Amino acid sequence: MFQTTLHLLFVLVVTGRGLAAPSTPTGWQFNLKAERSGIVALESIVVSPTLVVFFDRATNDPLQINNHSAWGALWNLETSTVRALDVLTNSFCASGALLSNGTMASIGGDPNGFPGNPAIHPGTQAIRLFEPCDSPTGEGCTLFEDPVTLHLLEKRWYPSSVRIFDGSLLIVGGMHEETPFYNTDPALSFEFFPPKESTPRPSEFLNRSLPANLFPRVFALPDGKVFMVANNQSIIYDIEANTERILPDIPNNVRVTNPIDGSAILLPLSPPDFVPEVLVCGGTQTDTIDPSLLTSQTPASSQCSRIRLDEEGIARGWEVEHMLEGRMMPELVHLPNGQVLIANGARTGFAAIASVSDPVGGSNADHAVLVPSLYTPDAPLGTRISNVGLPSSGIARVYHSSITLTPQGNFLIAGSNPNNNSSVTAGVKFPSEFRVQTLDPPFMFVERPKILSMPKKLAFGKSFTVPIAVPSTLAHPGAKVQVSLMDLGFSSHAFHSSARLVFMNAKISQDGKSLTFTTPPNGRVYPPGPATIFLTIDDVTSEGAWVMMGSGNPPPTLE
Repeated sequence: MFQTTLHLLFVLVVTGRGLAAPSTPTGWQFNLKAERSGIVALESIVVSPTLVVFFDRATNDPLQINNHSAWGALWNLETSTVRALDVLTNSFCASGALLSNGTMASIGGDPNGFPGNPAIHPGTQAIRLFEPCDSPTGEGCTLFEDPVTLHLLEKRWYPSSVRIFDGSLLIVGGMHEETPFYNTDPALSFEFFPPKESTPRPSEFLNRSLPANLFPRVFALPDGKVFMVANNQSIIYDIEANTERILPDIPNNVRVTNPIDGSAILLPLSPPDFVPEVLVCGGTQTDTIDPSLLTSQTPASSQCSRIRLDEEGIARGWEVEHMLEGRMMPELVHLPNGQVLIANGARTGFAAIASVSDPVGGSNADHAVLVPSLYTPDAPLGTRISNVGLPSSGIARVYHSSITLTPQGNFLIAGSNPNNNSSVTAGVKFPSEFRVQTLDPPFMFVERPKILSMPKKLAFGKSFTVPIAVPSTLAHPGAKVQVSLMDLGFSSHAFHSSARLVFMNAKISQDGKSLTFTTPPNGRVYPPGPATIFLTIDDVTSEGAWVMMGSGNPPPTLE
Protein backbone atom coordinates (compact mmCIF):
# COMPACT_ATOMS: atom_id res chain seq x y z
CA MET A 1 0.00 0.00 0.00
CA PHE A 2 1.45 3.33 -1.07
CA GLN A 3 0.63 6.77 0.28
CA THR A 4 1.40 10.26 -0.91
CA THR A 5 0.78 13.39 1.13
CA LEU A 6 -0.17 16.67 -0.45
CA HIS A 7 -3.44 18.39 0.25
CA LEU A 8 -4.85 14.96 -0.55
CA LEU A 9 -3.93 11.41 0.36
CA PHE A 10 -3.99 8.68 -2.26
CA VAL A 11 -3.92 5.05 -1.21
CA LEU A 12 -3.19 2.34 -3.76
CA VAL A 13 -4.75 -1.02 -3.00
CA VAL A 14 -3.79 -3.23 -5.90
CA THR A 15 -5.54 -6.23 -4.45
CA GLY A 16 -8.42 -4.40 -2.78
CA ARG A 17 -11.92 -5.10 -3.99
CA GLY A 18 -13.86 -2.65 -6.10
CA LEU A 19 -16.90 -1.58 -4.12
CA ALA A 20 -20.25 -0.87 -5.71
CA ALA A 21 -20.01 1.93 -8.24
CA PRO A 22 -20.12 5.41 -6.64
CA SER A 23 -23.58 6.75 -5.93
CA THR A 24 -24.53 9.36 -8.51
CA PRO A 25 -27.86 10.69 -9.69
CA THR A 26 -27.30 9.03 -13.06
CA GLY A 27 -26.31 5.48 -12.16
CA TRP A 28 -25.78 2.64 -14.61
CA GLN A 29 -27.45 3.10 -18.00
CA PHE A 30 -28.09 1.10 -21.14
CA ASN A 31 -27.89 3.35 -24.18
CA LEU A 32 -28.97 2.43 -27.69
CA LYS A 33 -26.17 3.35 -30.10
CA ALA A 34 -27.62 1.96 -33.35
CA GLU A 35 -31.06 0.68 -34.27
CA ARG A 36 -29.83 -1.11 -37.41
CA SER A 37 -26.14 -1.96 -37.41
CA GLY A 38 -26.47 -3.98 -40.62
CA ILE A 39 -24.62 -6.97 -39.20
CA VAL A 40 -25.34 -9.39 -36.36
CA ALA A 41 -22.25 -9.02 -34.18
CA LEU A 42 -21.90 -12.54 -32.82
CA GLU A 43 -18.15 -11.93 -32.33
CA SER A 44 -16.39 -8.71 -31.35
CA ILE A 45 -12.86 -7.57 -30.54
CA VAL A 46 -11.45 -4.09 -29.88
CA VAL A 47 -8.56 -3.50 -32.31
CA SER A 48 -7.72 0.16 -31.60
CA PRO A 49 -8.82 2.99 -29.31
CA THR A 50 -11.71 3.73 -31.67
CA LEU A 51 -12.43 0.53 -33.62
CA VAL A 52 -14.07 -2.82 -32.94
CA VAL A 53 -14.14 -5.68 -35.44
CA PHE A 54 -17.51 -7.45 -35.70
CA PHE A 55 -17.96 -10.87 -37.29
CA ASP A 56 -21.13 -12.72 -38.22
CA ARG A 57 -21.54 -15.88 -40.27
CA ALA A 58 -21.73 -15.76 -44.06
CA THR A 59 -25.45 -15.05 -44.32
CA ASN A 60 -27.97 -12.50 -45.56
CA ASP A 61 -27.18 -9.53 -43.30
CA PRO A 62 -28.34 -6.23 -44.84
CA LEU A 63 -24.89 -4.63 -44.72
CA GLN A 64 -23.44 -4.93 -48.22
CA ILE A 65 -19.97 -5.03 -49.79
CA ASN A 66 -18.97 -5.91 -53.36
CA ASN A 67 -22.58 -6.71 -54.24
CA HIS A 68 -23.13 -9.27 -51.50
CA SER A 69 -23.98 -9.34 -47.82
CA ALA A 70 -21.10 -8.56 -45.51
CA TRP A 71 -20.28 -10.77 -42.53
CA GLY A 72 -17.49 -8.60 -41.16
CA ALA A 73 -17.48 -4.94 -40.18
CA LEU A 74 -15.59 -2.22 -38.34
CA TRP A 75 -17.62 -0.52 -35.61
CA ASN A 76 -16.54 3.06 -34.90
CA LEU A 77 -16.77 3.76 -31.18
CA GLU A 78 -16.77 7.52 -31.75
CA THR A 79 -19.57 7.68 -34.33
CA SER A 80 -21.50 4.43 -33.63
CA THR A 81 -21.37 3.52 -37.30
CA VAL A 82 -20.18 0.45 -39.21
CA ARG A 83 -18.05 -0.01 -42.30
CA ALA A 84 -18.22 -3.35 -44.08
CA LEU A 85 -15.19 -5.62 -44.30
CA ASP A 86 -14.80 -8.08 -47.16
CA VAL A 87 -14.34 -11.53 -45.60
CA LEU A 88 -13.45 -14.50 -47.80
CA THR A 89 -14.01 -17.35 -45.35
CA ASN A 90 -17.03 -18.16 -43.20
CA SER A 91 -16.27 -16.75 -39.73
CA PHE A 92 -19.30 -18.35 -38.07
CA CYS A 93 -18.31 -19.62 -34.60
CA ALA A 94 -14.67 -18.61 -34.87
CA SER A 95 -12.31 -17.54 -32.11
CA GLY A 96 -9.58 -14.94 -32.06
CA ALA A 97 -7.10 -12.75 -30.22
CA LEU A 98 -4.45 -10.07 -30.69
CA LEU A 99 -0.85 -11.09 -31.41
CA SER A 100 2.29 -9.56 -29.89
CA ASN A 101 2.61 -7.08 -32.79
CA GLY A 102 -0.99 -5.91 -32.50
CA THR A 103 -2.38 -7.95 -35.38
CA MET A 104 -5.83 -9.42 -34.78
CA ALA A 105 -6.09 -13.08 -35.79
CA SER A 106 -9.52 -14.65 -36.26
CA ILE A 107 -9.29 -18.43 -36.17
CA GLY A 108 -11.47 -21.20 -37.64
CA GLY A 109 -15.14 -21.12 -38.57
CA ASP A 110 -18.01 -22.73 -40.43
CA PRO A 111 -17.37 -25.29 -43.22
CA ASN A 112 -20.37 -24.03 -45.23
CA GLY A 113 -21.36 -21.17 -47.48
CA PHE A 114 -24.72 -19.42 -47.83
CA PRO A 115 -27.11 -19.29 -50.80
CA GLY A 116 -27.02 -16.00 -52.66
CA ASN A 117 -23.51 -15.03 -51.62
CA PRO A 118 -20.50 -15.54 -53.90
CA ALA A 119 -18.25 -18.56 -53.58
CA ILE A 120 -17.47 -18.54 -49.88
CA HIS A 121 -14.38 -20.36 -48.70
CA PRO A 122 -14.89 -22.77 -45.79
CA GLY A 123 -13.88 -21.26 -42.47
CA THR A 124 -12.66 -24.39 -40.73
CA GLN A 125 -8.97 -23.80 -41.47
CA ALA A 126 -9.22 -20.03 -41.86
CA ILE A 127 -6.83 -17.47 -40.43
CA ARG A 128 -8.08 -13.89 -40.90
CA LEU A 129 -5.61 -11.10 -40.10
CA PHE A 130 -6.38 -7.45 -39.33
CA GLU A 131 -3.14 -5.50 -39.08
CA PRO A 132 -2.79 -2.63 -36.57
CA CYS A 133 -4.79 0.33 -37.85
CA ASP A 134 -3.66 3.90 -37.12
CA SER A 135 -6.69 5.48 -38.75
CA PRO A 136 -9.33 6.41 -36.14
CA THR A 137 -12.03 5.63 -38.71
CA GLY A 138 -10.41 2.52 -40.17
CA GLU A 139 -9.84 4.03 -43.60
CA GLY A 140 -7.43 1.86 -45.60
CA CYS A 141 -7.56 -0.93 -43.02
CA THR A 142 -8.97 -4.30 -43.94
CA LEU A 143 -8.66 -8.04 -43.45
CA PHE A 144 -6.00 -10.18 -45.08
CA GLU A 145 -6.78 -13.78 -46.01
CA ASP A 146 -5.14 -16.32 -48.28
CA PRO A 147 -6.89 -19.66 -47.75
CA VAL A 148 -4.41 -21.46 -50.01
CA THR A 149 -1.21 -20.51 -48.22
CA LEU A 150 -2.36 -19.22 -44.80
CA HIS A 151 -4.39 -21.78 -42.88
CA LEU A 152 -4.59 -23.96 -39.80
CA LEU A 153 -3.06 -27.43 -39.66
CA GLU A 154 -6.41 -28.98 -38.72
CA LYS A 155 -10.02 -28.08 -39.46
CA ARG A 156 -11.58 -26.30 -36.49
CA TRP A 157 -15.14 -25.08 -36.00
CA TYR A 158 -15.91 -23.79 -32.46
CA PRO A 159 -12.23 -23.66 -31.38
CA SER A 160 -10.72 -21.48 -28.67
CA SER A 161 -7.54 -19.45 -28.81
CA VAL A 162 -5.41 -17.57 -26.32
CA ARG A 163 -2.30 -15.38 -26.55
CA ILE A 164 0.54 -17.02 -24.63
CA PHE A 165 3.87 -15.92 -23.17
CA ASP A 166 5.70 -15.48 -26.48
CA GLY A 167 2.92 -13.44 -28.08
CA SER A 168 1.65 -16.25 -30.31
CA LEU A 169 -1.68 -18.05 -30.10
CA LEU A 170 -2.42 -21.46 -28.65
CA ILE A 171 -5.45 -22.86 -30.53
CA VAL A 172 -7.54 -25.46 -28.74
CA GLY A 173 -10.12 -27.99 -29.88
CA GLY A 174 -13.17 -27.50 -32.06
CA MET A 175 -14.67 -29.88 -34.60
CA HIS A 176 -13.99 -30.73 -38.23
CA GLU A 177 -17.41 -30.56 -39.85
CA GLU A 178 -20.91 -29.38 -39.09
CA THR A 179 -22.81 -31.45 -36.53
CA PRO A 180 -26.34 -30.86 -35.28
CA PHE A 181 -25.69 -30.17 -31.61
CA TYR A 182 -22.64 -31.59 -29.88
CA ASN A 183 -19.11 -32.52 -30.91
CA THR A 184 -19.35 -35.70 -32.99
CA ASP A 185 -16.38 -34.96 -35.28
CA PRO A 186 -13.83 -33.56 -32.86
CA ALA A 187 -10.50 -31.84 -33.32
CA LEU A 188 -8.75 -33.39 -30.33
CA SER A 189 -5.58 -31.35 -30.52
CA PHE A 190 -3.70 -28.10 -29.93
CA GLU A 191 -1.76 -26.05 -32.46
CA PHE A 192 -0.11 -22.66 -32.61
CA PHE A 193 -0.26 -19.55 -34.74
CA PRO A 194 2.24 -18.74 -36.08
CA PRO A 195 2.97 -22.49 -36.38
CA LYS A 196 5.67 -23.98 -34.14
CA GLU A 197 5.33 -27.55 -35.37
CA SER A 198 4.27 -29.35 -38.53
CA THR A 199 1.52 -31.40 -36.85
CA PRO A 200 -1.03 -30.64 -34.13
CA ARG A 201 -0.46 -31.88 -30.57
CA PRO A 202 -2.94 -34.58 -29.48
CA SER A 203 -4.86 -33.89 -26.26
CA GLU A 204 -6.27 -36.55 -23.97
CA PHE A 205 -8.15 -33.83 -22.11
CA LEU A 206 -10.14 -32.89 -25.20
CA ASN A 207 -10.90 -36.57 -25.82
CA ARG A 208 -11.97 -37.14 -22.22
CA SER A 209 -14.23 -34.06 -22.12
CA LEU A 210 -16.34 -35.09 -25.13
CA PRO A 211 -18.99 -34.56 -26.32
CA ALA A 212 -19.89 -31.12 -24.87
CA ASN A 213 -16.43 -29.56 -25.18
CA LEU A 214 -16.72 -26.89 -27.88
CA PHE A 215 -15.12 -23.50 -27.19
CA PRO A 216 -13.04 -24.72 -24.24
CA ARG A 217 -12.46 -21.97 -21.68
CA VAL A 218 -8.70 -21.36 -21.87
CA PHE A 219 -6.46 -19.02 -19.84
CA ALA A 220 -2.74 -18.21 -19.93
CA LEU A 221 -1.41 -18.45 -16.38
CA PRO A 222 1.32 -16.17 -14.98
CA ASP A 223 3.85 -19.03 -14.95
CA GLY A 224 3.39 -19.66 -18.70
CA LYS A 225 1.17 -22.70 -18.34
CA VAL A 226 -2.44 -22.75 -19.54
CA PHE A 227 -5.60 -23.56 -17.57
CA MET A 228 -8.49 -25.16 -19.47
CA VAL A 229 -12.12 -26.02 -18.70
CA ALA A 230 -14.24 -28.16 -21.01
CA ASN A 231 -17.51 -29.91 -20.17
CA ASN A 232 -17.16 -30.35 -16.38
CA GLN A 233 -13.41 -31.06 -16.42
CA SER A 234 -10.28 -28.95 -15.98
CA ILE A 235 -6.54 -29.23 -16.47
CA ILE A 236 -3.34 -27.23 -16.42
CA TYR A 237 -1.46 -27.66 -19.68
CA ASP A 238 2.30 -27.15 -19.69
CA ILE A 239 3.11 -25.91 -23.19
CA GLU A 240 6.86 -26.37 -22.84
CA ALA A 241 6.69 -29.89 -21.39
CA ASN A 242 3.56 -30.85 -23.37
CA THR A 243 1.91 -32.36 -20.31
CA GLU A 244 -1.64 -32.21 -18.93
CA ARG A 245 -2.27 -32.10 -15.19
CA ILE A 246 -5.78 -33.18 -14.27
CA LEU A 247 -7.54 -30.88 -11.79
CA PRO A 248 -10.82 -31.34 -9.88
CA ASP A 249 -14.04 -31.42 -11.89
CA ILE A 250 -16.57 -28.60 -11.71
CA PRO A 251 -18.74 -29.45 -8.66
CA ASN A 252 -22.29 -30.78 -8.75
CA ASN A 253 -22.15 -32.13 -12.30
CA VAL A 254 -22.40 -28.61 -13.76
CA ARG A 255 -21.19 -28.52 -17.36
CA VAL A 256 -20.03 -25.27 -18.90
CA THR A 257 -18.95 -25.52 -22.54
CA ASN A 258 -20.91 -25.43 -25.79
CA PRO A 259 -23.63 -26.47 -26.31
CA ILE A 260 -24.04 -26.19 -22.52
CA ASP A 261 -22.57 -22.73 -22.23
CA GLY A 262 -21.47 -21.32 -18.94
CA SER A 263 -18.75 -18.72 -18.97
CA ALA A 264 -15.39 -18.29 -17.25
CA ILE A 265 -12.87 -15.59 -16.48
CA LEU A 266 -9.36 -15.26 -15.08
CA LEU A 267 -9.76 -13.02 -12.06
CA PRO A 268 -7.45 -9.98 -11.70
CA LEU A 269 -3.78 -10.72 -11.11
CA SER A 270 -2.10 -8.65 -8.38
CA PRO A 271 1.54 -8.09 -7.41
CA PRO A 272 3.74 -9.28 -5.95
CA ASP A 273 2.79 -12.92 -6.50
CA PHE A 274 0.12 -12.71 -9.25
CA VAL A 275 -1.64 -15.81 -7.89
CA PRO A 276 -4.23 -16.86 -10.50
CA GLU A 277 -7.85 -17.67 -9.75
CA VAL A 278 -10.53 -18.68 -12.26
CA LEU A 279 -14.27 -18.13 -11.94
CA VAL A 280 -16.75 -20.31 -13.89
CA CYS A 281 -20.46 -19.38 -13.88
CA GLY A 282 -23.64 -20.77 -15.40
CA GLY A 283 -24.22 -23.76 -17.65
CA THR A 284 -26.48 -26.57 -16.50
CA GLN A 285 -26.65 -29.94 -14.78
CA THR A 286 -27.49 -32.66 -17.26
CA ASP A 287 -26.70 -36.33 -17.62
CA THR A 288 -27.63 -36.48 -21.29
CA ILE A 289 -26.48 -34.71 -24.44
CA ASP A 290 -29.17 -36.15 -26.69
CA PRO A 291 -31.03 -33.02 -27.89
CA SER A 292 -34.29 -34.94 -28.36
CA LEU A 293 -34.31 -35.47 -24.59
CA LEU A 294 -33.51 -31.84 -23.77
CA THR A 295 -35.86 -28.87 -23.57
CA SER A 296 -35.74 -25.10 -23.89
CA GLN A 297 -37.32 -24.93 -20.42
CA THR A 298 -34.57 -26.84 -18.56
CA PRO A 299 -33.38 -24.51 -15.76
CA ALA A 300 -29.88 -23.16 -16.23
CA SER A 301 -27.43 -23.41 -13.35
CA SER A 302 -26.92 -20.46 -11.01
CA GLN A 303 -23.64 -21.97 -9.80
CA CYS A 304 -20.38 -20.07 -9.85
CA SER A 305 -17.29 -22.17 -9.12
CA ARG A 306 -13.95 -20.63 -8.25
CA ILE A 307 -10.51 -22.17 -7.89
CA ARG A 308 -7.15 -20.71 -6.88
CA LEU A 309 -4.44 -22.21 -9.04
CA ASP A 310 -1.59 -22.58 -6.62
CA GLU A 311 -0.87 -25.85 -4.82
CA GLU A 312 -2.90 -24.93 -1.76
CA GLY A 313 -5.86 -23.79 -3.85
CA ILE A 314 -5.80 -26.86 -6.08
CA ALA A 315 -5.76 -29.12 -3.01
CA ARG A 316 -8.75 -27.24 -1.61
CA GLY A 317 -10.62 -27.47 -4.91
CA TRP A 318 -13.54 -25.44 -6.21
CA GLU A 319 -15.44 -22.99 -4.02
CA VAL A 320 -19.14 -22.74 -4.88
CA GLU A 321 -21.43 -19.72 -4.75
CA HIS A 322 -24.52 -18.71 -6.71
CA MET A 323 -25.67 -16.02 -9.07
CA LEU A 324 -29.03 -14.32 -8.52
CA GLU A 325 -30.48 -16.50 -11.27
CA GLY A 326 -29.53 -19.40 -13.47
CA ARG A 327 -27.82 -18.38 -16.71
CA MET A 328 -27.18 -20.26 -19.92
CA MET A 329 -24.78 -18.36 -22.22
CA PRO A 330 -23.76 -15.57 -19.81
CA GLU A 331 -20.53 -13.71 -20.39
CA LEU A 332 -18.08 -12.57 -17.72
CA VAL A 333 -16.18 -9.34 -18.42
CA HIS A 334 -13.67 -7.38 -16.33
CA LEU A 335 -14.22 -3.86 -15.05
CA PRO A 336 -11.00 -1.85 -14.58
CA ASN A 337 -11.59 -1.73 -10.81
CA GLY A 338 -11.40 -5.53 -10.60
CA GLN A 339 -15.09 -6.33 -10.49
CA VAL A 340 -16.63 -8.67 -13.06
CA LEU A 341 -19.77 -7.93 -15.04
CA ILE A 342 -22.12 -10.89 -15.55
CA ALA A 343 -24.26 -10.14 -18.60
CA ASN A 344 -26.46 -11.70 -21.28
CA GLY A 345 -27.86 -15.21 -21.46
CA ALA A 346 -31.08 -17.02 -20.60
CA ARG A 347 -32.57 -18.66 -17.53
CA THR A 348 -33.45 -21.90 -19.27
CA GLY A 349 -32.41 -24.14 -22.14
CA PHE A 350 -29.21 -24.60 -24.13
CA ALA A 351 -27.01 -23.06 -26.79
CA ALA A 352 -27.22 -23.83 -30.55
CA ILE A 353 -30.21 -23.57 -32.89
CA ALA A 354 -33.45 -25.58 -33.18
CA SER A 355 -31.98 -28.76 -31.72
CA VAL A 356 -33.93 -29.48 -28.54
CA SER A 357 -37.41 -31.01 -28.44
CA ASP A 358 -39.26 -27.69 -28.04
CA PRO A 359 -37.25 -24.75 -29.43
CA VAL A 360 -38.68 -21.25 -29.13
CA GLY A 361 -38.61 -20.38 -32.80
CA GLY A 362 -35.02 -21.34 -33.50
CA SER A 363 -33.84 -20.78 -29.94
CA ASN A 364 -32.85 -23.70 -27.75
CA ALA A 365 -33.06 -21.30 -24.79
CA ASP A 366 -35.83 -19.20 -23.27
CA HIS A 367 -36.43 -16.56 -20.61
CA ALA A 368 -33.68 -14.09 -21.47
CA VAL A 369 -31.89 -12.47 -18.52
CA LEU A 370 -32.09 -8.72 -19.07
CA VAL A 371 -30.48 -7.37 -15.88
CA PRO A 372 -26.70 -7.81 -15.45
CA SER A 373 -24.96 -8.42 -12.14
CA LEU A 374 -21.63 -7.41 -10.63
CA TYR A 375 -19.23 -9.88 -9.03
CA THR A 376 -16.78 -8.49 -6.47
CA PRO A 377 -13.92 -11.00 -6.19
CA ASP A 378 -12.71 -10.33 -2.66
CA ALA A 379 -16.01 -9.67 -0.95
CA PRO A 380 -16.97 -12.40 1.54
CA LEU A 381 -18.40 -15.58 0.08
CA GLY A 382 -22.15 -15.21 -0.30
CA THR A 383 -22.02 -11.42 -0.77
CA ARG A 384 -20.03 -11.15 -3.99
CA ILE A 385 -22.87 -10.94 -6.51
CA SER A 386 -25.36 -8.08 -6.71
CA ASN A 387 -27.54 -6.34 -9.29
CA VAL A 388 -28.47 -3.39 -7.08
CA GLY A 389 -28.62 -0.31 -9.30
CA LEU A 390 -28.22 -2.32 -12.51
CA PRO A 391 -30.89 -1.60 -15.16
CA SER A 392 -32.68 -3.87 -17.61
CA SER A 393 -31.30 -3.90 -21.14
CA GLY A 394 -34.72 -4.37 -22.68
CA ILE A 395 -33.12 -6.49 -25.41
CA ALA A 396 -32.69 -10.25 -25.24
CA ARG A 397 -29.05 -11.24 -25.77
CA VAL A 398 -29.08 -15.01 -26.12
CA TYR A 399 -27.24 -17.29 -28.57
CA HIS A 400 -24.73 -15.42 -30.78
CA SER A 401 -24.45 -12.33 -28.61
CA SER A 402 -21.24 -10.43 -27.86
CA ILE A 403 -20.03 -7.93 -25.30
CA THR A 404 -16.72 -6.17 -24.73
CA LEU A 405 -15.25 -3.52 -22.49
CA THR A 406 -14.15 -0.54 -24.60
CA PRO A 407 -11.21 1.85 -24.18
CA GLN A 408 -13.78 4.46 -23.18
CA GLY A 409 -14.60 2.36 -20.10
CA ASN A 410 -18.12 1.24 -20.97
CA PHE A 411 -19.41 -2.02 -22.44
CA LEU A 412 -20.39 -2.51 -26.08
CA ILE A 413 -23.18 -5.08 -26.41
CA ALA A 414 -24.47 -6.48 -29.70
CA GLY A 415 -25.80 -9.51 -31.49
CA SER A 416 -28.17 -12.36 -30.60
CA ASN A 417 -29.38 -14.68 -33.34
CA PRO A 418 -30.69 -18.16 -32.53
CA ASN A 419 -31.90 -18.49 -36.11
CA ASN A 420 -30.61 -20.20 -39.24
CA ASN A 421 -30.13 -16.88 -41.04
CA SER A 422 -30.66 -13.18 -40.42
CA SER A 423 -34.34 -12.65 -39.70
CA VAL A 424 -36.40 -9.94 -38.07
CA THR A 425 -39.70 -11.69 -38.73
CA ALA A 426 -42.59 -10.22 -36.76
CA GLY A 427 -43.69 -12.45 -33.93
CA VAL A 428 -40.37 -14.24 -33.53
CA LYS A 429 -39.52 -14.08 -29.83
CA PHE A 430 -35.76 -14.00 -30.42
CA PRO A 431 -35.14 -12.39 -33.84
CA SER A 432 -31.77 -11.56 -35.36
CA GLU A 433 -30.66 -8.60 -33.30
CA PHE A 434 -29.15 -5.62 -35.15
CA ARG A 435 -29.44 -3.16 -32.28
CA VAL A 436 -26.19 -2.13 -30.61
CA GLN A 437 -26.10 -0.84 -27.04
CA THR A 438 -23.62 0.38 -24.53
CA LEU A 439 -23.86 -0.28 -20.81
CA ASP A 440 -22.43 2.83 -19.22
CA PRO A 441 -21.16 2.72 -15.61
CA PRO A 442 -21.95 5.68 -13.35
CA PHE A 443 -18.44 7.09 -13.77
CA MET A 444 -19.27 7.89 -17.40
CA PHE A 445 -21.48 10.72 -16.15
CA VAL A 446 -19.11 12.43 -13.71
CA GLU A 447 -15.73 14.16 -14.00
CA ARG A 448 -13.14 11.43 -14.46
CA PRO A 449 -9.38 11.10 -13.93
CA LYS A 450 -7.33 11.51 -17.09
CA ILE A 451 -4.11 9.91 -18.26
CA LEU A 452 -2.72 12.82 -20.27
CA SER A 453 -0.08 10.89 -22.19
CA MET A 454 1.45 7.43 -22.29
CA PRO A 455 4.44 5.89 -24.11
CA LYS A 456 3.40 3.85 -27.13
CA LYS A 457 5.50 0.91 -25.92
CA LEU A 458 6.17 -0.31 -22.40
CA ALA A 459 8.97 -2.72 -21.47
CA PHE A 460 8.47 -5.42 -18.86
CA GLY A 461 9.63 -4.88 -15.28
CA LYS A 462 10.19 -1.15 -15.65
CA SER A 463 8.83 1.95 -13.94
CA PHE A 464 7.17 4.71 -15.94
CA THR A 465 5.94 8.13 -14.93
CA VAL A 466 3.11 9.75 -16.88
CA PRO A 467 1.14 13.00 -16.46
CA ILE A 468 -2.40 12.78 -15.12
CA ALA A 469 -5.24 15.07 -14.13
CA VAL A 470 -7.35 14.34 -11.06
CA PRO A 471 -10.75 15.97 -10.52
CA SER A 472 -11.13 17.88 -7.27
CA THR A 473 -14.01 15.58 -6.36
CA LEU A 474 -11.54 12.69 -6.14
CA ALA A 475 -8.72 14.58 -4.44
CA HIS A 476 -9.36 13.69 -0.84
CA PRO A 477 -7.63 11.81 1.97
CA GLY A 478 -7.94 8.07 1.69
CA ALA A 479 -8.89 7.95 -1.98
CA LYS A 480 -8.36 4.47 -3.39
CA VAL A 481 -6.28 4.29 -6.56
CA GLN A 482 -5.97 1.33 -8.93
CA VAL A 483 -3.98 1.05 -12.15
CA SER A 484 -5.00 -1.83 -14.39
CA LEU A 485 -3.28 -3.27 -17.46
CA MET A 486 -5.94 -5.00 -19.56
CA ASP A 487 -6.40 -7.17 -22.61
CA LEU A 488 -10.00 -6.46 -23.66
CA GLY A 489 -10.37 -9.91 -25.22
CA PHE A 490 -12.33 -11.50 -28.08
CA SER A 491 -16.03 -12.14 -27.42
CA SER A 492 -17.57 -15.25 -28.98
CA HIS A 493 -20.13 -17.75 -27.66
CA ALA A 494 -20.30 -16.67 -24.02
CA PHE A 495 -16.55 -16.45 -23.59
CA HIS A 496 -13.99 -13.66 -23.73
CA SER A 497 -10.78 -15.21 -25.12
CA SER A 498 -7.52 -13.71 -23.78
CA ALA A 499 -9.31 -11.19 -21.52
CA ARG A 500 -6.92 -10.22 -18.76
CA LEU A 501 -6.49 -7.68 -15.97
CA VAL A 502 -3.17 -7.19 -14.20
CA PHE A 503 -3.00 -4.63 -11.41
CA MET A 504 0.27 -2.68 -11.31
CA ASN A 505 2.08 -1.22 -8.30
CA ALA A 506 1.74 2.53 -8.62
CA LYS A 507 1.79 5.83 -6.77
CA ILE A 508 0.68 9.37 -7.48
CA SER A 509 3.12 12.24 -7.02
CA GLN A 510 2.79 14.63 -4.11
CA ASP A 511 1.44 17.35 -6.38
CA GLY A 512 -1.13 14.94 -7.81
CA LYS A 513 -0.01 15.58 -11.38
CA SER A 514 1.86 12.42 -12.27
CA LEU A 515 1.44 8.69 -11.91
CA THR A 516 4.35 6.27 -11.53
CA PHE A 517 3.66 2.58 -12.13
CA THR A 518 5.69 -0.60 -12.54
CA THR A 519 4.88 -2.97 -15.39
CA PRO A 520 4.58 -6.75 -14.92
CA PRO A 521 7.91 -8.57 -14.66
CA ASN A 522 7.58 -10.60 -17.87
CA GLY A 523 5.38 -11.83 -20.68
CA ARG A 524 4.08 -14.72 -18.65
CA VAL A 525 2.24 -12.40 -16.29
CA TYR A 526 0.97 -10.32 -19.23
CA PRO A 527 1.60 -11.87 -22.67
CA PRO A 528 3.36 -9.35 -24.94
CA GLY A 529 0.96 -7.43 -27.13
CA PRO A 530 -1.62 -4.64 -27.03
CA ALA A 531 -2.97 -3.46 -23.70
CA THR A 532 -5.21 -0.76 -22.32
CA ILE A 533 -4.23 1.02 -19.11
CA PHE A 534 -6.93 2.49 -16.88
CA LEU A 535 -6.54 4.71 -13.81
CA THR A 536 -9.34 4.26 -11.26
CA ILE A 537 -9.83 6.49 -8.22
CA ASP A 538 -12.65 5.60 -5.84
CA ASP A 539 -14.19 3.45 -8.58
CA VAL A 540 -14.22 6.36 -11.04
CA THR A 541 -12.25 5.17 -14.04
CA SER A 542 -10.37 7.16 -16.66
CA GLU A 543 -10.55 6.50 -20.36
CA GLY A 544 -8.00 3.86 -21.28
CA ALA A 545 -4.57 4.49 -22.74
CA TRP A 546 -3.80 2.09 -25.63
CA VAL A 547 -0.23 0.77 -25.40
CA MET A 548 1.98 -1.99 -26.72
CA MET A 549 3.24 -4.17 -23.88
CA GLY A 550 6.70 -5.36 -24.92
CA SER A 551 8.66 -4.75 -28.10
CA GLY A 552 5.79 -4.95 -30.55
CA ASN A 553 7.71 -7.59 -32.49
CA PRO A 554 5.77 -10.33 -34.30
CA PRO A 555 5.53 -13.64 -32.47
CA PRO A 556 7.35 -15.49 -31.15
CA THR A 557 8.93 -12.85 -28.93
CA LEU A 558 9.92 -12.82 -25.28
CA GLU A 559 10.19 -9.04 -24.93
